[in-house]
Amino acid sequence: MNSNFRHHLLSLSLLVGVAAPWAATAQAPISNVGSGSVEDRVTSLERISNAQSQLLNQLQQQLSDNQRDIDSLRGQIQENQYQLNQVVERQKQLYQQIDSLGQNGAQSSAGAAAGAAVGATAATSGDSASNSSTGTTAAPASSGDENSDYNSAVSLALEKKQYDEAITAFQAFIKQYPQSTYQPNANYWLGQLLYNKGKKDDATYYFAVVVKNYPKSPKAPDAMYKVGVIMQEKGQMDKAKAVYQQVIKLYPTSDAAKQAKKREASL
Repeated sequence: MNSNFRHHLLSLSLLVGVAAPWAATAQAPISNVGSGSVEDRVTSLERISNAQSQLLNQLQQQLSDNQRDIDSLRGQIQENQYQLNQVVERQKQLYQQIDSLGQNGAQSSAGAAAGAAVGATAATSGDSASNSSTGTTAAPASSGDENSDYNSAVSLALEKKQYDEAITAFQAFIKQYPQSTYQPNANYWLGQLLYNKGKKDDATYYFAVVVKNYPKSPKAPDAMYKVGVIMQEKGQMDKAKAVYQQVIKLYPTSDAAKQAKKREASL
């Protein structure tokens, strides 16, 4: 009832708003329609009709303009949503491709660092990682743009398979952009690439950096788990078990936790 009343009231208001200009425009001619010759009266009526037609055309044009603006905004919203979905999908693909670089394809969720065990490992391997060299590979020229340099390093690893160059590029990136949101990913990339080259101490250092400095990063569970794997491969079973337990405790719903449970059960 109230809704219908509001609807009629709104319609009446619009009608008054539309009719007012007509009345203002046509008032003088209408007062003279009844006098004068037939030709004068016809001319007056034509003038009134033209004024009304012009007003209707203006209203229709305004409605068309408003509709175009709405359609344009809707298109922009859809485009922004599409771009956001593309960014999210690319991030997922990057994570999957990082994990696929492991020496064994079955290790899709890689590793980790946590607690005192990880801290001790990071301390002992930090110097060697900081001073490690990738041979004579020169650092790629920086573009000065954070996104471009990160994507360039990723491309070296994924597309060009130039792993030494990729290591150098990621090392240069984390030094040049210490506040970058890509820091967790860049350190994880370094850990994975160095692990693939058999440099497990250096790999442990970078994995531990991810866990220690970026514990809320999506790569933190994998980095922690990976440290446990490296400790197990080095025969440090007690430390490996402690790290696996930390993965399960801190990241219980992650894929890394599932892998950690299997590893822990085998110890």
